[in-house]
Amino acid sequence: MRILMSIPSLEPGGAERQFAALACGLAQRGHEVLAVALGQGGPLAAELGQARLITLGKHSRLDNLRVLLALAGILRREAPQVHYSFLPTCCVLGSLLRPFYPQTRLVMGIRAADASGQGRAGRLLLGLEARLSRQADLVIANSEAGRRLCLERGFPAGLLRVVDNGTDTARFHPDRSLGAVLRSEWGVGKDEQLIGLVARLDPLKDHPTFLAAAALLAARSPSVRFVCVGGGPASYAQSLRERAAALGLGSRLIWAGERTDMPGVYNALDILCLSSSNEGFPNVLGEAMSCGVPCVATDAGDAGRVLGGTGLVVAPGHAAALAAGMETLLARLTQEGARLGALCRGRVEAEFSLPRLMAATEDILAGEIVKGL
Repeated sequence: MRILMSIPSLEPGGAERQFAALACGLAQRGHEVLAVALGQGGPLAAELGQARLITLGKHSRLDNLRVLLALAGILRREAPQVHYSFLPTCCVLGSLLRPFYPQTRLVMGIRAADASGQGRAGRLLLGLEARLSRQADLVIANSEAGRRLCLERGFPAGLLRVVDNGTDTARFHPDRSLGAVLRSEWGVGKDEQLIGLVARLDPLKDHPTFLAAAALLAARSPSVRFVCVGGGPASYAQSLRERAAALGLGSRLIWAGERTDMPGVYNALDILCLSSSNEGFPNVLGEAMSCGVPCVATDAGDAGRVLGGTGLVVAPGHAAALAAGMETLLARLTQEGARLGALCRGRVEAEFSLPRLMAATEDILAGEIVKGL
């Protein structure tokens, strides 16, 4: 197949990592893949493998007309069979161009399960995306939660498919020696248990509930430490630090900031906690589980579906329930040890691996899109 994939940028992010992995994997499978970044690209450009890259140099929303015309030129010159657009801006641009290039099938890629937290411009863009969704030949959501949201937003039900995100199990694998380096750096003792929240500093990730739960558990379990991994706005970071101090967490909590050595981060943890109020497909769960780390998560998006029977799910926004879940999972880890870690990794390998992502995407594009040309 000749596939054009478009995305606003290749800066590090969940959707961007999935885009890069999918472009690389489809190219490895023998398809002709052209990746188009509306902006300047980014660090993930190095992970595209054999896929070609074109960057359009977009600087702001005022640049949308030029970018639209540039994308039109690429569609005319390259004549791809499929245009797989990621994220709302690319979905809208692809929809506007679809009537002029009838031989290129448009697939919208919906990567988020919740539209909250958007500003006025973001809400307008999402509304336009939904209204234009009938121009698409297919809409692929990366979670069941995303599919449900699409239905609520007015996307045609007959166009919707779900293809779960894929986890790179070769990169994310159990290696406690990697984690030992970070535990030493963070001053975590061998007899201490470390619970981590890996998430950007964003209200949707609900750090306050995690901090409150950590304070409750810390009061009952003196050997438990906590770490928050992820960056965000300085003002919000400061407010969270002040909240943690007021809760008396002190040295029991480590603020690790943004990290790039994520396999080491996961392997440093005894369990991972996800406290989000909203999610789509939580990549951190798949990555942690692939490293053999069990997880406790709030019932947001597809979290429970990803965990299966390997972890615990609690209601969002309830610190006491989250603390109890962490405590229960630590006890289970003490009893089951390596077996529980193997169950976590086995579930990701069986259900949410990169090869499954590639195969499912290839089957849909070849069977439902290209076959109809």
